[in-house]
Amino acid sequence: MKRASALALMLAAPVLWSTAGVVTRHVERATAFELVFWRSFFAFLLVAIALLVMRRNPLKMGWPGLLSGALWAVMFTAFMIALSLTSTANSLVVMSLAPLLTALLARAFLNDPIPMGTWLAVAAAACGIAWMFGSDLAAHTARDLSGMLIALSIPIASAVNVITLRTVAAKLDLRPAVMLGGALSCLIALPLALPFQATGQDIALLAFLGIFQLGLPCMLLVVASRVLLAPEIALIGLLEVVLGPLWAWLGADEVPARATLTGGALVLAALVVNELAIFRRAIPAALRQGGDS
Repeated sequence: MKRASALALMLAAPVLWSTAGVVTRHVERATAFELVFWRSFFAFLLVAIALLVMRRNPLKMGWPGLLSGALWAVMFTAFMIALSLTSTANSLVVMSLAPLLTALLARAFLNDPIPMGTWLAVAAAACGIAWMFGSDLAAHTARDLSGMLIALSIPIASAVNVITLRTVAAKLDLRPAVMLGGALSCLIALPLALPFQATGQDIALLAFLGIFQLGLPCMLLVVASRVLLAPEIALIGLLEVVLGPLWAWLGADEVPARATLTGGALVLAALVVNELAIFRRAIPAALRQGGDS
């Protein structure tokens, strides 16, 4: 796969992820664990059908697939619970620690080269996140802080998962791990989700989330991880932090604080500058390869 194709797939992923908040706010009766169950169930169903059509054997993913599946399950479960306790913006701000954690783990465990520009982009994004969080710290309720603490498990699991995907990218297809994550998340949530209270509209909305906001973009990330560097994947994922509160604002009247908008703009600027720098470095390399052929 060419880098441009991988980049396009990875850019699509956070755009789809970012719809979670606005769609969830229109759910009528489903409880937090019911949200987890139905969203994960439909994600599991989508990936299972996709693997069947592609004739992929999910049993060939080995221990990396089991680890990745467990990490997906943590992310799938924690995200919806966090959204039920605090705002979309608060959840996403905490989650956007992922690039920093990913860069640190990539430095420790991978041979992926991390240019100075990427480190600077991560630092700039971290400043934006700190601004988004710190400016409104006094306004956070105990419920908000509980939701944000739960959300903290997501960037940790995400960073480890991206490193896992990059480690075995050339050897194993870990798309089945997304299916496993959905199944594990369903099993975790089911006892706490009963008795079901979701309306028909709730299930339709959660089916949309499971298919288009969860299953599809997570498979896109797995494919893109074969080409893109670990910190780069995490940085591109920050688009969710910028777009998620925007959709929740426009579609559910969940007005973000000014600090959230300012910090989000800084995060987006860091992402754009990093991609432009990588693109500029890639052009001379491509020209050299063309001249040698």
